Amino acid sequence: MSAKAVPTMADIDQVFAGITRQEGVRYTALWLNEAGFRKAQATAQVDISAYLMFYTTDALSLRNNNCTAQEMRERQEKWISLYKDAGAPIESAYIVTAFGCNLQGEVPIADTVAAARHIIKLAREHEFPVPRIMLADTVGWADPEDVKRRVGAVRELAPDVSIGLHLHDTRGMGAANVYAALQMGVDMFDSSIAGLGGCPFAAHANVHGAGNVSTEDMAHMCHEMGIETGIDLDALLEAAQVAERVFDRPLAGKLMHAGRPNRHPVNNLVISTDAGAHRDST
Repeated sequence: MSAKAVPTMADIDQVFAGITRQEGVRYTALWLNEAGFRKAQATAQVDISAYLMFYTTDALSLRNNNCTAQEMRERQEKWISLYKDAGAPIESAYIVTAFGCNLQGEVPIADTVAAARHIIKLAREHEFPVPRIMLADTVGWADPEDVKRRVGAVRELAPDVSIGLHLHDTRGMGAANVYAALQMGVDMFDSSIAGLGGCPFAAHANVHGAGNVSTEDMAHMCHEMGIETGIDLDALLEAAQVAERVFDRPLAGKLMHAGRPNRHPVNNLVISTDAGAHRDST
């Protein structure tokens, strides 16, 4: 990303230099253009996770990448060559604004499917395995039923292709959308500690509108439903609390503020015999 457009991205090398690496953890980076990829390559400790990026609308593509959706498609040809030269397998392909766009409005399912079809076409032409197709709810338009419809439509197009979701909790439906996707067999989700992040160019009502789904909240939901994630939830909560101290403002995570459910609470209910009244000392 341009450090001029997003100043917080200017010190990526310093951020990675400060990381104490842990075995079994990949430390990846995000880029939106060739220059960003080159910077990631040149930064020590960055694990390159190659991906492609496609837009369903010109409006957000112009705002986010300074080019039309078609121009961004054409740029992906160069990205593929860059990745091949770097020996980096393409792991995923993102369809940005796969559910709708604040700047341009409704995105027909046909447009989302067309982007998925183009990804498959590129993989065949350039002879690389079809990557995981990530449907990105970049500006928080998705609802559970639409998640099911769009995941189902892409799966109908390509039954053997892995599908993942990049969800935002912009309008409070993040957890419901994750649940709907789980019901559809999706098992790969992008998320962030304490719900940090979000697109700075999405034209929300204010700066608090952006935000990815919270990693610890989604892990908690899965654990409560009996879905094992292999994630240390206590460590996630500790990380979320550290993030809140660093940012010095309340963050969007729910579990970090409510705490994990106490399965063996002390009964503080006091029953009064007066007229059948009762009071709860909590």
